[in-house]
Amino acid sequence: MSSHSTFSPLDLTSALDGLHPDLRILGPEALAGRHPGEDQANLNAGVMAQPASTEAVAALVSWCRANRVAIVPQGGVSGLVGGGVSHAGDIILSSARLNRVLAIHADEETVEVEAGVTLEALRTALDPHGLTTGIDLGSRGSATIGGMAATNAGGILAFRNGVMRHQILGLEAVLPSGEIFSDLTRVVKVSAGPDLKQLLIGSEGAFGFVTRLVLKVETIRPHRAVALLGVPDASRGLRVAARLRRHPALQLEAAEMMWPRYVRDHAALKRFDLSWLENNTPVLLLEVSGETAEAATALLEAELAEIWEETELQGGIIAQSSDQARRFWEMREDSGFYFAAFPNAPSFDVSMPPSALDDYVAGLTNRLDAIGDGLEAYVYGHIADGNLHIAIAAAGPLPSELKAAVEAAVYDGIRASGGSFSAEHGVGLEKRAAYLTHVDPVKQALARQIKSVLDPHNLFNPGKVPF
Repeated sequence: MSSHSTFSPLDLTSALDGLHPDLRILGPEALAGRHPGEDQANLNAGVMAQPASTEAVAALVSWCRANRVAIVPQGGVSGLVGGGVSHAGDIILSSARLNRVLAIHADEETVEVEAGVTLEALRTALDPHGLTTGIDLGSRGSATIGGMAATNAGGILAFRNGVMRHQILGLEAVLPSGEIFSDLTRVVKVSAGPDLKQLLIGSEGAFGFVTRLVLKVETIRPHRAVALLGVPDASRGLRVAARLRRHPALQLEAAEMMWPRYVRDHAALKRFDLSWLENNTPVLLLEVSGETAEAATALLEAELAEIWEETELQGGIIAQSSDQARRFWEMREDSGFYFAAFPNAPSFDVSMPPSALDDYVAGLTNRLDAIGDGLEAYVYGHIADGNLHIAIAAAGPLPSELKAAVEAAVYDGIRASGGSFSAEHGVGLEKRAAYLTHVDPVKQALARQIKSVLDPHNLFNPGKVPF
């Protein structure tokens, strides 16, 4: 791989001024007061390009290729693994001005958007048409559609609709060569050779910069019922979820589980009377939709009553208003509460077959105990698709030996079970070592070969996923 040229932020700002009429360049002064997002190092490059068209992206990429300037793609900077971190000499390529919803095809339930549209903005645009996205995230207000494609985001509805790659019908991107890759199909059935857009989905900006997408959408189901339940374990929680998924008049919208340490420490839970909840009992948050809110609530109550003894439920609350339902959701979506007590707590995002969840959590507890230092974990996640989020109740960064021991405890057995060390957050900077350890060597080698063909000078998001 060739070495990169070294430009100062001011040099880059001056050199790129006037490169394309649809390209705005922000230098160090303009970025000085800007919030960096989830990682303080996201804006370290000191210069940001904001194109308003695919052609402007292509012009910028071509210039960067000719001058060996590294490009760091950024969307909503809500990523949790350092995938948007930049350095002096890089240029940040932001999708902020690629923010249009281009076409809503209500009759076919598809939408065409630019990459910088946030998930929340898209859902708002779809709402008057009686439509919504088939994917949802807690960070919907900041997460961009392009960024979600780049990380193959998952979220709350993945158990039913799959992850981002299952929602994307078509995609346009600028490759590291400066060429525009355009595959903006609007149909599900395409049997016309390899589906090359899949290389860009989940590549974390290393193979190109996504500019436009065509997504599947679905009919809104606005009439909801939400419940908090005490369940003995994930196995019983999954049985409850399976029962609701099979009901002909209900649609399961979410099945989110929070294990005891999370439940005990979350301030939002203290707003409710949980005297029915026994010690060390996980909490299951369920949401269903039905023909009306009243029907959804009545059917949910009836189904829970029928399986109460079989699943050994220990109590529960069904929300009596939309405001109470929102407050139920706060305890799940405000999942970073533990950072106040444990700054920079080491966090993980793993997935496994749902049937393996109980054994995994029990094994994780034992492995952390064996390390010593009284280590415990906050565990919560999307149990219907086997995705757990884990945060260690300790301030980070951990000393190197302890960090290695904790990572070994977290990742133990996941690949063998058919799971993944990274479920929906990506690899970025933070998970590079895990990628090298837990991804099949042949798969790694093939990814490196693809990278060398598409980006021989390693200019697109260098230093992240170890291609």
